[in-house]
Amino acid sequence: MAKPPKSPLVDRELIQELSKLLDETGLTEIEIEQGGQRIRVARGGVVAAAAAPAPRAAAVPQPITESVSKPIDPAKHPGVVKSPMVGTAYTAPEPGARPYIEVGAKVKSGETLLIIEAMKTMNQIPAPRGGTVTQILFEDGQPVEFGEPLVIIE
Repeated sequence: MAKPPKSPLVDRELIQELSKLLDETGLTEIEIEQGGQRIRVARGGVVAAAAAPAPRAAAVPQPITESVSKPIDPAKHPGVVKSPMVGTAYTAPEPGARPYIEVGAKVKSGETLLIIEAMKTMNQIPAPRGGTVTQILFEDGQPVEFGEPLVIIE
């Protein structure tokens, strides 16, 4: 009697696909269950674990560690401009107006980057230093928290 071919314990392609999805969406972890197999991928030390629904007598799946290129955390970037308050961030002085900044724009120290509305007051957020805007990390009209990265100036 011939034995059925062994299927791999972990689908490496699926793990790589989930890792890419993690990077694209900015999520910190993803977990799926398919055909009695559960895979969890988390940012940092990405660990993918395969678990069979019922353990077999001599075969216990071992966790497999996959390495994923970790994107640079914007909060730790030396040119990050963080929110000084809780509120709603706006890119322009009024709806339909030209935004204060765009990616690639040169800014001077003290120049207005954006506005944060807090308690019905519009607060202009100035550039702490001059340079080029390389990233805008918020959407117009998005709620922001104190210390949240908003813009990166290099």
